[in-house]
Amino acid sequence: MGGRLLKQWIDRPLIAKTQIEGRQQLVGTLIAHYFERQDIRDRLKEVYDLERLAGRVAFGNVNGRDLNQLKRSLEQVPYIKQIVSSMDNETMSKLTQRLDACEEVTDLLEQALVENPPLSIKEGNIIRDGFNEELDTYRDASRNGKSWMAALERKEREASGIKSLKIGYNRIFGYFIEVSRANLHLLEEGRYERKQTLSNAERFITPELKEKEALILQAEEKSISLEYDLFLSVREQVKEYIPRLQALARAVSELDVLQCFATISEERHYIRPVFSDERRMMITDGRHPVVEKVLDSQEYVPNDCQMNPEREMLLITGPNMSGKSTYMRQVALIAILAQIGCYVPASEAVLPIFDKVFTRIGAADDLISGQSTFMVEMLEAKNAITNATENSLILFDEIGRGTSTYDGMALAQAIIEYIHGEIGAKTLFSTHYHELTVLSEDLPMLENVHVSAIEQNGHVVFLHKIKEGAADKSYGIHVAKLAELPAMLIERATAILTELEKGDTGKPNTAVASGSIKVPAKQEALSAAEEAAQLSFFAEPNTVKQSAATPKEKKCLMN
Repeated sequence: MGGRLLKQWIDRPLIAKTQIEGRQQLVGTLIAHYFERQDIRDRLKEVYDLERLAGRVAFGNVNGRDLNQLKRSLEQVPYIKQIVSSMDNETMSKLTQRLDACEEVTDLLEQALVENPPLSIKEGNIIRDGFNEELDTYRDASRNGKSWMAALERKEREASGIKSLKIGYNRIFGYFIEVSRANLHLLEEGRYERKQTLSNAERFITPELKEKEALILQAEEKSISLEYDLFLSVREQVKEYIPRLQALARAVSELDVLQCFATISEERHYIRPVFSDERRMMITDGRHPVVEKVLDSQEYVPNDCQMNPEREMLLITGPNMSGKSTYMRQVALIAILAQIGCYVPASEAVLPIFDKVFTRIGAADDLISGQSTFMVEMLEAKNAITNATENSLILFDEIGRGTSTYDGMALAQAIIEYIHGEIGAKTLFSTHYHELTVLSEDLPMLENVHVSAIEQNGHVVFLHKIKEGAADKSYGIHVAKLAELPAMLIERATAILTELEKGDTGKPNTAVASGSIKVPAKQEALSAAEEAAQLSFFAEPNTVKQSAATPKEKKCLMN
């Protein structure tokens, strides 16, 4: 149940500063009381899922073992309450008051149920001896029937003086007293009631034997039926405590999550973040909590993130595999951890309180609904743009890569300008469109940062460190080389890249404040032979001759 509550907290972080700081205070108290926290952890291991147990009681499908689990869980609550109350803290005392042990339920279950009941509630052996007098009578008759019959036989032999008198049983006539014909004269007149006559004996019955016979024969059946009724009665009594059990489950779940926060924060050296009312974000040596855990013994490279009202957007460039997405996610995860009350992986953290976090990261499609990868990308971008406020956090990773270069670049620039001018949300926008980096000249709240890498002997070394300014290249071919694509393919890609770079006039594909993107200028004048070669590259067999192509057709083919 602690795991479910943690998921709820992650899905719905707090936005009230006082509530967040209240949780932080509890976490800090648990960090400071190491031994008490360990005792709480040990006790919590003995607590079953109270929420589900209460639900099973409410729906009427609980069995004896479930109720025993409930009893054992409730038995731990007084110890947990004592440990929590030993921490001299006002916030902890409020939590202590919510730890209701429901002693009445514990006492009822202790008196009613055996220690190891069967799974089925209709097979008996579920109610403890001494809980119900009638049930004890049935059980006594069932367990001690043979010994009672032996005692009755001895008693009747002594009373009648007939040493061969015996008590027997068969399925048709039940229990009987049998006396041989030779000894019938020794019987006192009217002592027994005749039941059956045999060739060499007579069988009798007495009122006492009749009573015991009915009791013994029906004892097991009645015992099982009565146990079932008693169990249902116990269940109904427990059902009355469901609201208290649910409140207790919530308190125990919160304590479980908070001690988890304290344990993780201490083990992984997390720090308590501070919240700013001035829309300021200052993360020093921030780390991605999941990646850091996976790396384990390897060293994680921490990074800073500085944002304020004059620096609302970061345009992140850099090589593939350098860590742009990791950096963006770690910022969001630090914000979420902070707003659920946990400490954060950093050496210092000052954060605003975000009302929403929007992400557009990765590639996915929804072919069943007829949505391509790029369509899904646009829908997710639309969701962020239409629902974000100035207090939101937006992460956009490689917007526009699912379409042509100029389409994608135009969309990316337009989205950046719209968020900057219309929304004002804090935004991390990573891209390989280096042409967009000039936007910082015209958008005052946008800054360029990049993930650094160095190239040595034809190999790229990723430093995973965020630095100010724009990156110079993406090193995509180096990544392809790391993926061990064929060497011939890599060489060809390198040659094509060189040719493409030579084709540039040297002017960057700059973006201007008006919102338009300058397309790289074509080489000014192609010779007739070059132009013909260009046309022949696109022409197909049996098509119009190159010399017959009009200037307009040539222009279309060139484009």
